[in-house]
Amino acid sequence: MMQDRERDNLQEPEIRRVDLSDHSTSLPSGRKHNTELSIITWLFVILFMMLIGRVVYILVVQSDSLRSNINNTKADTNSENVIRGDIITGSGTLLATTLLDEYGNQTRSYPFDNIFAHVVGYATNGKSGLEAEENYDLLTSHSSLLKQIQAGENGEKIRGDRLVVTLDPKLQQAAYYALGSYRGAVVVMEPDSGRILAMVSKPDFNPNTIGSEWETLSADTASSPLLNRASQGLYPPGSTFKMITSLAYLRAHPKDYSGFSWNCQGALTQDDVTITCYGDQMHGQEDLATAFANSCNTAFAQMGLDLDNKLLRDTAEDFLFNRSLPTSLPSSQSVFSLKKDSPKGEQMTTAIGQGDTLVSPLHMALITSTIANGGVMMKPRLVDRIETSDGTVVKEYDPEIFRKIMTPEEASILAEYMTGTVTRGTASALSGNGYSVAGKTGSAEYETGGVTGTHSWFCGFAETGEPHIAISVIAEDGGTGSSTAVPIARQILDTFFYG
Repeated sequence: MMQDRERDNLQEPEIRRVDLSDHSTSLPSGRKHNTELSIITWLFVILFMMLIGRVVYILVVQSDSLRSNINNTKADTNSENVIRGDIITGSGTLLATTLLDEYGNQTRSYPFDNIFAHVVGYATNGKSGLEAEENYDLLTSHSSLLKQIQAGENGEKIRGDRLVVTLDPKLQQAAYYALGSYRGAVVVMEPDSGRILAMVSKPDFNPNTIGSEWETLSADTASSPLLNRASQGLYPPGSTFKMITSLAYLRAHPKDYSGFSWNCQGALTQDDVTITCYGDQMHGQEDLATAFANSCNTAFAQMGLDLDNKLLRDTAEDFLFNRSLPTSLPSSQSVFSLKKDSPKGEQMTTAIGQGDTLVSPLHMALITSTIANGGVMMKPRLVDRIETSDGTVVKEYDPEIFRKIMTPEEASILAEYMTGTVTRGTASALSGNGYSVAGKTGSAEYETGGVTGTHSWFCGFAETGEPHIAISVIAEDGGTGSSTAVPIARQILDTFFYG
């Protein structure tokens, strides 16, 4: 029996055959599971990195625009603990401050009344200007933690950070008084930095009394005193647009532009449209430089006929027509409507800055600055730095290039033509003042509701060895550029160079 049980235990083991043919390309279940887990892990890593990248982009690139967004109400909640910060110039001149009475009641005060009204803005009945754009910073305090703790223990509010702006009080006042009773605007800026030195708009208002006058001001649609005409007003550019037309012609004739020749007889007719030179002048034989200096309408109308419509449109759009301006200030988009198949009459009127073309004074200052700066457009800015209430720097703003619009050679040629406008052309009243000026006048005709008139333009830059200042002036219903805008510009330039 014992032997039989031993034989049973010594039986051959069962051999199991496994068919591997169906598993020749499959991974073992463990490895397959690890591969799927790795894919899911990397997918989450990639999504996480994209999320981090988006957050960094918002914090670094979009932070300023998000803080200044009028829909961002987070800053306003800080007003419970923070007194709105001051707005001052680099020289320390106070433009806006918050006054406290004995009961702790706050009043926003503007020492210059109307003079900085549109650019500095107001903080009552809503906000505008710098008060709106920099609302977050004005209601944020970077004062020391000790000061904040002490203010809290004393039941006091802490002073918000202050803005140090690019505006020059002397130039701002000079521009304000030079524009006088004209409706219109003035913009003054540094071509190589984008710093705005003056920005005036009229009709204006007193931000100190805007609360009591709000209903009257907001209901005045005829004058629109709350509108910042410098950045939001749109006007036909008139002959100032000939800077763009000239550049388009240079690009169409890079090697033979100097051979341009035109015999001005005072009028040019195509189809049912007749273009005349101002005062029915007959300029006679002209090249491109003299046509520019004389602001000869018929010469530029003929250029409009010769130029390809798309080239002129592309040149205008290079200079941001039909585009947003690179500024956080509320600004209107300039309009250029010439199309490929536009009729000859529209080609002529567009080339001389009439027709449906519209532009803002700020935009014209940017165009002029780009020419002065060798073809490079800088981003315009109004703030140099942000400081704590006791002067510790929180953030500084450096000049920022927006885009290279044209070559240095193109800019040099246009600057030469603009210099000729001053030395022997329509802006000759600006010559002989001890500084060099290059510019372009404009007489922009308009018709509104059957009423016609002419706006007076001047755009230019002045230098003593290098471009120091660019300026854009429009006086509504001021007539010719030489009669009104040029004298306004001269007062501002004299202040800049001689104080």
